[in-house]
Amino acid sequence: MFKTSRLGLPRPWTSPNVAGEMANERLRAVLLERGVSIAELADAIQVDPKTVERWITKGRAPYRKHRYAVAAHLGTDETYLWPEALTREQVASASESEIVTVYPHRWAVPRDAWGRLFAQADEEIGILVYSGLFLADDAGIVRMLGEKAAAGVRVRILLGDPDSSEVAQRGADEGIDDGMAAKVRNVLVLYKPIRGRKNVEIRLHRTVLYNSIYRGDDQVLVNTHVYGTPAGNAPVLHLRRVIGGDIVSTYVDSFEKVWDQAAPVES
Repeated sequence: MFKTSRLGLPRPWTSPNVAGEMANERLRAVLLERGVSIAELADAIQVDPKTVERWITKGRAPYRKHRYAVAAHLGTDETYLWPEALTREQVASASESEIVTVYPHRWAVPRDAWGRLFAQADEEIGILVYSGLFLADDAGIVRMLGEKAAAGVRVRILLGDPDSSEVAQRGADEGIDDGMAAKVRNVLVLYKPIRGRKNVEIRLHRTVLYNSIYRGDDQVLVNTHVYGTPAGNAPVLHLRRVIGGDIVSTYVDSFEKVWDQAAPVES
């Protein structure tokens, strides 16, 4: 019988072992994905390998300092590995700490903030927009994306499909009608210098976006979408991932869902 949460829901992150104890399948899976052995993790966080094994096979929850160390070492969220380890109050507090600042309009974001977001990325850069023309029109940003890709950073760009009804609707909402599709086509041309390069992937999506997402590793700029208002006039949230917080991971998960459904752009 599956153990349930406080709400009476099954815990998909655990499964019973032979003795009926709940194994932590998420921790097991992340170790496999990262290619990290139990012994290596134990050595990294300075605990006995048998302790790590109990966390996995018996579903034991580590002390918070060890949960933090494991999550940091594996590059994932503490709340993903141990969803019920933190109280709602702790999650709320950590999530609030993820908010760096809020800009009333995108045009109020300092120009160098966009450059810093991408320049500081060592592993992942993600852009989810309908067009994002203001970025693609910046030759310095495009050059930086190419340089980061050459340095081994994965660069993923999601643009709205210019032939989709979603892009047409966004154009109508902003009062520019076919102008939105034209902007996307313009952006595809502006990204030509980096299209086809190693570590650069561009896809077209047919998604209704409630915000645009710009990611550089654990930092995210979220440009909200407001009906009847161009994205440049809408608020922007600057977020930085904090262990135990849920806001950044929510937007990152949203990016991944759109990415999985999008179609690659031919080089």
